[in-house]
Amino acid sequence: MTYPPTGSGEPQNPGDQPQYGDQPQYGDPAQYGQPTPPPGGYNSPPPPGAYPPPSYGAGQQPPPYPSPATGIPTPTTLDLGEALSYGWNKYKANALNWILFAVISYLILGLITAAINGFSSSPSLGQNIASSLVSGILGVLIQAGFTRGALDELDGRKPALGDFVKWNNLTAVFIAAILVWLITTVGYFLLVIPGLIATFLLWYTIAFVIDRNLAPGDALKASFDLTSKNVGSLLLLAVVVVLLNIVGALLCLVGLLVSGPVTLIASTYAYRVLSGGAVSPAQ
Repeated sequence: MTYPPTGSGEPQNPGDQPQYGDQPQYGDPAQYGQPTPPPGGYNSPPPPGAYPPPSYGAGQQPPPYPSPATGIPTPTTLDLGEALSYGWNKYKANALNWILFAVISYLILGLITAAINGFSSSPSLGQNIASSLVSGILGVLIQAGFTRGALDELDGRKPALGDFVKWNNLTAVFIAAILVWLITTVGYFLLVIPGLIATFLLWYTIAFVIDRNLAPGDALKASFDLTSKNVGSLLLLAVVVVLLNIVGALLCLVGLLVSGPVTLIASTYAYRVLSGGAVSPAQ
């Protein structure tokens, strides 16, 4: 799961202001939005580049994941409590790297946008446009980094600080983020509700691009198929993700350093479970 979404926690509204992963949106979200060999005994899915080019069409699903290692059962149904517990256990075992990446990312983002605005409280129109453009670009990179980290956790690897910036398929990530932004923005102009629905349905677009190396259009369809077929369980998860991140934001934003990664990993766990992906042990 973002900090709130525009992405891998609440339904993402990628591109967007920086968000934690791929998760639903709340307020003015920040997205978390993914390698070193996994621990012995656990076989992670092949790296993104190893998946065959997407060729599925209408009514078909993205290429399946390989079976997980013997002795590691993959959950077949999504349990909300299990997802949140999984997110917490993975986070607390690697909290320092998650916190460092979040703090460094948003410090860089804040300093660059402030510099563009001339550290002024009343920047010009040109400065506003430039800072918005830069914020959007950096926001997508941050979201992709958090999504990469969450996927590493699901693969049984604790992402080190440098692993968050091992971006892959960036061109497709940016195109997908722009498409999601356009669709959800139009939806929000149409009395908000359509935007919320679009945000939910496109929640896992960036995860599909990064995890399975899908083309932007295929990733949009894959996310739509996954969320529309699991509305009950994912909608409940989305509500909980939003509420937890609101609480985190109320705690002087410091709480988001915990709630953001936890809900992102939990929502990425949901993505893997519901799409038949590999899930490493929680501990």
